[in-house]
Amino acid sequence: MSLVRRAVPEDAPEVLRLRQVMIDDLPGGDKSVEWHEQSLPVLRERLGEADGDFAAFVVDHPERPGALAALVVGTVDYRIGKAGNPHGRAGYVFSVATDHQARRRGYARACMEELMEWFRERGAGQVMLTASPEAEPLYASLGFVHKPDPTMMRRL
Repeated sequence: MSLVRRAVPEDAPEVLRLRQVMIDDLPGGDKSVEWHEQSLPVLRERLGEADGDFAAFVVDHPERPGALAALVVGTVDYRIGKAGNPHGRAGYVFSVATDHQARRRGYARACMEELMEWFRERGAGQVMLTASPEAEPLYASLGFVHKPDPTMMRRL
């Protein structure tokens, strides 16, 4: 039996807590949590969509009932096809987080493997993510490689 399960709407507060753990660990991460209250209703709704384009996989914390130990979230979206991905479905991984007290137990890897299967089931021809230096060895062991093209972003 797998330790990993699909997150459900009731997990939303813990999903946000672990997302904040990830944000707090990033260089320059914004430690504010005021946005959690506004994010919670939408997150609950999305976690309830079993057949949608959004999924979160989690591991329950073995020492803290009701808490999550690890989290991986991903989405599938459509981009015009290309060589290597003619159907244009692409997966994107974000919010990979493990509670500080539960690290180095293989939870993030197990969650990533479940998410990769979810992407395959939805016909994603490629999966992208942004890796911290600490997480790069995990992603490389799962077959991820660096892309040569740069990514840019703009807030709206």
